[in-house]
Amino acid sequence: MTTPLVTGVGMTRFGRHRGESVASLALAAARDALSDASLEAHDVDVVVFANATWGAMGGQHGIRGQLALTGLGLRPIPIINVENACCSATTAMQVATAYVQSGMATTALAVGSEVMTQAPLEELLAAFEGSWNVDDRDQTIERLTVWGKDTVIPTDAEELANRTVFMDIYAAFARDHMARYGSTREQLAAVSAKNHIHSVHNPRAQYQKPFTVDEVLAGRAVVWPLTIPMCSPVSDGAAAAVISSNARDPKRAVRILAQRIGHGGNWDGVDVTQHVSPRTAELAYSDAGVAPSDIDVAEVHDATAVGEIQQVEHMGLVPYGEGGLAAMRGETALGGRIPVNPSGGLESRGHPIGATGLAQIFELVTQLRGEAGARQVEGATLALAENSGGLVGVEEAAVAVTILESPER
Repeated sequence: MTTPLVTGVGMTRFGRHRGESVASLALAAARDALSDASLEAHDVDVVVFANATWGAMGGQHGIRGQLALTGLGLRPIPIINVENACCSATTAMQVATAYVQSGMATTALAVGSEVMTQAPLEELLAAFEGSWNVDDRDQTIERLTVWGKDTVIPTDAEELANRTVFMDIYAAFARDHMARYGSTREQLAAVSAKNHIHSVHNPRAQYQKPFTVDEVLAGRAVVWPLTIPMCSPVSDGAAAAVISSNARDPKRAVRILAQRIGHGGNWDGVDVTQHVSPRTAELAYSDAGVAPSDIDVAEVHDATAVGEIQQVEHMGLVPYGEGGLAAMRGETALGGRIPVNPSGGLESRGHPIGATGLAQIFELVTQLRGEAGARQVEGATLALAENSGGLVGVEEAAVAVTILESPER
């Protein structure tokens, strides 16, 4: 079977885009990716479009990709719409890759686009509510409340009134990690500070302001133990990737060694090795024929700082219980043993839900081409992306793991 290639990537800056739409941002990222691949719209055989909130916040529940990409100049080819919570964009890429691997397409385009900053607050909060079981809401809250029950919450801990339900979910994850391993708020802050420092060198990041650990800890409280700098912002933005069976410039074509998606809901919350993330990663490593120790750079789903701590452990990049310690020791920073989230991650690059997974691919392709400038991971040849979303039971509803290899030199 021919190894599929990422031949082009594109991305808008993430942030608040007043006057822009899902369509205008999608078109910008798609054109960027096609130009990067030295292709035109008429060269594309299939498009897979990702978006998670346009229905909840704009009422556009169907034909999203057909509407968003009307101005691209495509032939009358298939446009497939996917929605998979925060995992939507990577899901789009995997479907696009499957088209190329099967021989049904020579060139496929995956696009993710989201506008989240322009809707009323109640619509934004409702959009997040749709990514867990709305019929099991009270029971889910009860399960999360007892998580990390042995972690003492300060009696004077403050909470942000208008926050998404997923901040409470991640706070529960953080308290559970503290109870299991003795991790600390300082470790959470070390992860966050690292990612904010990384984003200073990323011109497409929503935030480009460095933070110290003390500044992160002093940030406004969201829900204990999280502060605002530890959490991903609400964002607008788009990203895209061209997947091909051949490349016009092989020296810039990144090889896709593995792509896996797993669904959660079966974990009992006890044995962490049975969580959906490590089980999905194990399959991806096997497909790629590599080990965690072979990975040179990673982008993981840090919707909050504890997300990075959990996922670097689940991916086998650091031992369980040491995700935060690794950040404090500098292991996951640029210049460290295994740089994680050189883009700034969701915490600082931003998190327009339906575009995030492809933004990770944009970063890793840029790294593997050696084109990342001041945030370049020297000598990077193997990269891993972990993108996850939603909640079923006490684990993510969907987890995607992608392993990429640098172009042939």
